[in-house]
Amino acid sequence: MRTSFATLPSRLGALLVLLLAGCAGAPQKVVDGPTFVPPVARPANVERVPNGSLFNAQAGSLFSGRRKPGAIGDTLKVDISESLSATSTAKTDINRDTSLKSKGPGTTSTGAIFRDLLNQDIAASGSSSFKGNGATSNDSSFNGQIAASVINVLANGNLVVAGERTVALNGNASTLRFSGVVDPRDIKDGNVVRSGDVVNARMEVVGQGDMADGTSRNWLQRLFNNTLSIW
Repeated sequence: MRTSFATLPSRLGALLVLLLAGCAGAPQKVVDGPTFVPPVARPANVERVPNGSLFNAQAGSLFSGRRKPGAIGDTLKVDISESLSATSTAKTDINRDTSLKSKGPGTTSTGAIFRDLLNQDIAASGSSSFKGNGATSNDSSFNGQIAASVINVLANGNLVVAGERTVALNGNASTLRFSGVVDPRDIKDGNVVRSGDVVNARMEVVGQGDMADGTSRNWLQRLFNNTLSIW
């Protein structure tokens, strides 16, 4: 009993390390930070400074009448159209042949001391070869549309946008998240921006519910996979 109690802390420490190793394999979120920030409240009385022009930059386009997003809390739509295709092929073929042959001069003298050695013919050969082939292919596509809000305005006027959309059906939920930095000049009519024009774009689709749990490993399975694999 004394031996078991003495080794109990070390065993608990080892178990804790294993649990942490198993939990380390859990998937991480791609979109960090908030996905929505409420707009800043305007002062009660705002006096417009005359600049000698009838056009107000905050009022939007003269033709569409829609105000462009430029402040925290403003909204825009993001057209997600991502396609990635990558292929890598490697082939290695190495051959090496080596041969050695020596013929003795020979002698017929019966009294020669080195007769047997001089009559010997020597031949040797060796070869080595190596062949390696490898191919990697990755094709992925992501299409959709999501409404995002401005969560921050950078010093140069670029907009940090983020958005989240969740759809639940029969106990299963699917969530689409998006974030990135948008140049206001890339915003088209209708306040729409292409995902290809978004800097540092991050997007993810995560699921919750029985379907997501059934198609993923739990923490105990990740624990055994990370700790019991020896090669």
